[in-house]
Amino acid sequence: MPFRNYHFRNFDILLVLMVAALSFIGYVAIGSAEPDLQSRQLFGYASGAVLMIVLVFLDYHFVLKFYWLIYLFNLVLLTLVLLMGESSHNAQRWLKIGGLQFQPSELAKILLILFFAAFIMRFKERFNTFPVICACIALFAVPFALVFEQPDLSTSIMLMILFFVIMYSGKISYKVVLGFLIIAVPVVLIASSYILNPNNEILEAYQMNRLLGFLYPEEYPDIAYQQNNSVTAIASGMLEGKGYRNNEITSVKNGNFLSEAQTDFIFAVIGEEFGFYGAALTIILLFLVSLRCISIARRAPDLSGSIIAAAVGSMIAFQSFINIGVATFLLPNTGLPLPFVSYGLTSVWTLYIGIGLVLNIKLQVKRGNSSTVDELN
Repeated sequence: MPFRNYHFRNFDILLVLMVAALSFIGYVAIGSAEPDLQSRQLFGYASGAVLMIVLVFLDYHFVLKFYWLIYLFNLVLLTLVLLMGESSHNAQRWLKIGGLQFQPSELAKILLILFFAAFIMRFKERFNTFPVICACIALFAVPFALVFEQPDLSTSIMLMILFFVIMYSGKISYKVVLGFLIIAVPVVLIASSYILNPNNEILEAYQMNRLLGFLYPEEYPDIAYQQNNSVTAIASGMLEGKGYRNNEITSVKNGNFLSEAQTDFIFAVIGEEFGFYGAALTIILLFLVSLRCISIARRAPDLSGSIIAAAVGSMIAFQSFINIGVATFLLPNTGLPLPFVSYGLTSVWTLYIGIGLVLNIKLQVKRGNSSTVDELN
């Protein structure tokens, strides 16, 4: 029987309301940053909500049965981007099919979460063996390389973070983690030293400039101006903000000093117009949504559900931290959207798909369950 494992009393209405609140904040902020895009973003929220509702009632175990098709579909999309993708801002990241333009690297996040949730579940008894760990690394390396080649450094970083979260959620042995750290720490130190060399062949010129602008803002004012203006905008909002769509001539946003205000620097718009109250509310909601997903992961009915919920929660948390870190000049400029808030249809769809899966997992949690013992059939 369909829904035989569902417990509808577990439907997480609070999670839905928090996501809706973040979406409303995004809709309002985009209406100020770029009014012409507000209707498109509303379409993104509406279509994303439809995807979320479908996935609430579509058993995630059924979806995971097609994990190899999901993986291959991901590779096909990422390969098509390199072959026939649309270019903009020094990168080729967008794919246009039938009048619909989307960013496959954003979709790759949720597709890789689904694939590895099923793959690790299938081999969970041998997960900590050398062949399975090597297989996971190899299977991750291919889509990672395709995204990095676009180039899309910010999404590449997020994919790597998600891979670590997935492996940890899959209950990788601490001995393996320790062995990895022994190797990884000196490699990262050496790689970091090489990357800081302006003549390195890893980063593109614009990526290197962003890093130098972060490290030496006084020497590279033209590169650091976006983040400096973002900090100015947030600080000028003070406690209560300057007001929605205000006409103050001292507004950083109104003076067009914030490029990509509707995406990368949407947090600066919120800070300037709604002040500390608006910025704090946004951060708290993002934190609570992430925490809610991770809480559901701990009670998931099986290992695959635990991996999905933990990875979705971590994706929202780390992406929020990086975006806000960029807007407040705590991190180099990377170009990651703020979850549910920044403009971007693919980002919205990816996040709503993730939330739909988490809600489905919550529906299948048995009362008092906190273990992951079921098998993926």
